[in-house]
Amino acid sequence: QVQLVESGGGLVQPGESLRLSCAASTSAFSFYNMGWYRQAPGKQRELVATINSGGSTNYAASVKGRFTISRDNAKNTVYLEMNSLKPEDTAVYYCNAVSVFRATSYWGLGTQVTVSS
Repeated sequence: QVQLVESGGGLVQPGESLRLSCAASTSAFSFYNMGWYRQAPGKQRELVATINSGGSTNYAASVKGRFTISRDNAKNTVYLEMNSLKPEDTAVYYCNAVSVFRATSYWGLGTQVTVSS
């Protein structure tokens, strides 16, 4: 069982930045593909960005060029750097981990990001 703990959310104004962190409770972190997803009120959860065990990244079209996902395997942590935030980025952001060896998927409890003037 892997526990994921997100942090770094908050209330910011449009155009500002935030950095989310997700700490994983596994020493095998390097063997997990990691991702950030978000869910806005009344909407389905959607993919924001992923980074696989090899470091390759993928982004939703709506955040490409503004958000950067990265990982630090020594700290068992994945990050989401969010720049030029927009009101439509407001959502609960969830961290996801999927083992490269099996289909098991783990989710964090989420962190709220609110972009408002």
